Amino acid sequence: MSAGPGSSYDEFSLFAENVGEAGLVWKGQPEVRRQSVEVVPSRMVSALVWGAEPAELVLLHGGGQNAHTWDTVALALERPLVAVDLPGHGHSDWPADSPNLDPGAMADDVAVAIGVLAPGARAVVGMSLGGATAIALATRHPELVAKLVLVDITPGVDGDKTSDIVAFLAGPETFASFDEILERTIQFNPTRTISSLRRGVLHNAVQRDDGTWTWRHQIGRPAGGTGLHVERVDFASQWDDLEHIGVPVLLARGSLSPVVDDDDVAEFRRRRPTDAVVVVGDAGHSIQGDQPLELARIITGFLESPAN
Repeated sequence: MSAGPGSSYDEFSLFAENVGEAGLVWKGQPEVRRQSVEVVPSRMVSALVWGAEPAELVLLHGGGQNAHTWDTVALALERPLVAVDLPGHGHSDWPADSPNLDPGAMADDVAVAIGVLAPGARAVVGMSLGGATAIALATRHPELVAKLVLVDITPGVDGDKTSDIVAFLAGPETFASFDEILERTIQFNPTRTISSLRRGVLHNAVQRDDGTWTWRHQIGRPAGGTGLHVERVDFASQWDDLEHIGVPVLLARGSLSPVVDDDDVAEFRRRRPTDAVVVVGDAGHSIQGDQPLELARIITGFLESPAN
């Protein structure tokens, strides 16, 4: 394995690797910038803004991830969009009001950022925790959500279904080397290529002054310190919220993922009988990592379909 880059890391230098691995055509460096929005005094939400035109899409990543998880999807979509770092993730500040993963509180922060960066977005795409946040966003700030894509998440998620995710996020806070943090990531992501996981770690970890490595996100940090506690997540109460969302919703489920099961799909269909469920073959929980081109195709089709 290659060692990490240390201080030489450039978050915009890896897009050609995404393109090559996905089999896309390299058309030159995409226009992407990082922009932060002050959501309350002294607290920022950061995002990657793709393209110069008004954003058509907002992408919300899962717990323990960051906006770069969508890079290959964004490259395939070739649309102006905004990929947000959720509060407590990536370059976004920790949501200081609560130590829990509260989708409602996250949605309120994200809403401020969307109001500045993508007020006319045609759809919001949320994966895992980002999907729970998107449900809360559509409930609390419906003017910002014209259509909703849920990527391998429903309100039926519980501890048993996410045990591997929780175990990964609850791991060591620091690692002696880049190879060590990458090796742990590989162990918990058997459906992903090592090269894609290496890029993910580069985007999602930072090297400390003493040479050790730690995650950028703040999930699972010791109690009493600044951080978010993944074990307290409970999305079940969102079923009623999801049922009453007044815009089209599409559920994309990974065929290899344990997170959304048949019972969840049945409940989704009961609550939203006119909405679509798509199963993505050879994909685990992180469909955007396992099958990014197929997910981009699904999003494009949904975006261009007539509103219900």
